[in-house]
Amino acid sequence: MLYIMRHGKTDWNLNHKLQGKTDIPLNDMGIKMAKEAGERYKDIHFDVCYSSPLVRARDTAKYVLEGRNVPVIIDDRLSEMGFGIYEGVEEVFEKPECPVRVLFFNPEKYEAKGGAESLEDLLKRTNEFLEEVAYPLVNAGKDVLILGHGAMNSAIIGNIRHKELKDFWAEGIENCKLIKLL
Repeated sequence: MLYIMRHGKTDWNLNHKLQGKTDIPLNDMGIKMAKEAGERYKDIHFDVCYSSPLVRARDTAKYVLEGRNVPVIIDDRLSEMGFGIYEGVEEVFEKPECPVRVLFFNPEKYEAKGGAESLEDLLKRTNEFLEEVAYPLVNAGKDVLILGHGAMNSAIIGNIRHKELKDFWAEGIENCKLIKLL
C-alpha cells in the first residue's frame, strides 16, 4: 500500500504565508495534530516512511510514528514546491499581483517567476521518486508512508492518478489526514 500525509500546522499556515522550502517548524497545534494522527492511524501498518527534509514534515513523521519501529528516510525530492522570492508572502489569495496566486486558482496557467519552481519540475521530481522508490516497494508488498506537503502531495496524486494540471488541487490535502493511494 502507498499512503501520503501532509505535515501538521505551522504558524505560517495560521498566518496564511507561503512556506515552500522555507523550513518552518510545527507549532503547538501542529504537534497535537500529529500526535492525534498517530493515535488515529495506529492500526495501519507501515514498513517504511519517506519524508521531506523540511522539519515540519520530519517532526510530523516522528510524532505520527512514535513508539513504532518504522524507519523514516529523508528524500529531497519530497520537499515542498519552491516559491522563490514569494516565500513568506501573506494572504496570496488576496493579492492578484502575486504570480503565485495563479497556481492556486488556475494551476494550468501558472508560470514560475522570481526563483519559484515550475509545476513541471515538481511533477518530474515527485514522479522520479515514485518510479525509483515507492512503486518498487509497493510492488514488493511493502506499506509505504510519504510524509510531505500540500503541493508536493498534490503532485504525487497527480502523477499516480494522471490528473490534468487544471485539477492539481482537486483532492484537497488536509493537515495530518492519511490518504491511501495504492
